[in-house]
Amino acid sequence: MPSWFKRGKPDDDPAESTIEVKASVIADAVRAGAEQPGGGIAADGVIAGADLDPGARAAAPNGRDGAAEAAAGRALAERKSLVQLCMYALDRARSSGVAERIEEGLAAVGVTALRPDGQRFDPAQHEAGGTVATEDEALNGVVAETEVVGFSDRGEVLRAPVVTVYNRTAP
Repeated sequence: MPSWFKRGKPDDDPAESTIEVKASVIADAVRAGAEQPGGGIAADGVIAGADLDPGARAAAPNGRDGAAEAAAGRALAERKSLVQLCMYALDRARSSGVAERIEEGLAAVGVTALRPDGQRFDPAQHEAGGTVATEDEALNGVVAETEVVGFSDRGEVLRAPVVTVYNRTAP
């Protein structure tokens, strides 16, 4: 078995195996893709460029080293690409153990899942995916279920959650 991943079995479900890939392997893949002519790798529409700001290599007006700023810019772009890639993988994970591990990894770097079940529907924060009938007036306009998990990165919404909303029917 290659050394860049490890296989394990979660304690709660011994029949379900998980694979954990080292972050350095993913970062190397992103970096290699970014060095390709004309672009990089795409993860849900995000493309990492090889040179994000060619002019940033010159001395910055504030006295900081332009090369350091360019490196910091590349690191932020690579982080964004990795977060998008993890969200993409999470959406397609067939194993609950793998999905849980990806979500834990995202949370460790400040990216939190948004599941507004039980909250009042807010079109500015949620995307309506459908409705479900209810006769309870108190549930009218409340999120019944999260269909697609949303994500925020340190308070900035990356993807709004798609939700099913209770809708009161006439008695």
